[in-house]
Amino acid sequence: MTQIDTNIIIRYLTKDDPEKAKRAYSLFQRVAHGKEEIAITEAVITEVIYVLSSKRLYNLSRDAIVKSFVPLLLLKGVHLGCKSGDKTLYMQALHLYGSTTLDITDAIILAKLQHEGTGVVYSFDTDFDDFEGVIRKEPDAIEEEVA
Repeated sequence: MTQIDTNIIIRYLTKDDPEKAKRAYSLFQRVAHGKEEIAITEAVITEVIYVLSSKRLYNLSRDAIVKSFVPLLLLKGVHLGCKSGDKTLYMQALHLYGSTTLDITDAIILAKLQHEGTGVVYSFDTDFDDFEGVIRKEPDAIEEEVA
């Protein structure tokens, strides 16, 4: 399963970087139409809420966050959480967090990729490029909208 990083969701919801927002929109259109499937971890959900509600960043109300975020989570090709949910995944993530410069969300994504043996993540961050076996992809802009 292809994981998704917080920054893709933030660009999509806030449109604060028009070029990246357009590419994120294209990705979510493919997801909505069943042409692609993505997984969103609990940590990414938490971080999206934290970033959007931050008084220093976007300062959105809880209601505004829920109204914009919930429809995205309900898209056809979105899978939430972990398949296994076991402690070893999170222990691995904590060890990655302690031994790298990754933030905790990226460490959980990386641990999940390693745990599942997949290795593909959508992210605008280049942090994932430093890890063998991980393929970081950025959404491509599609000129035509998916109907």
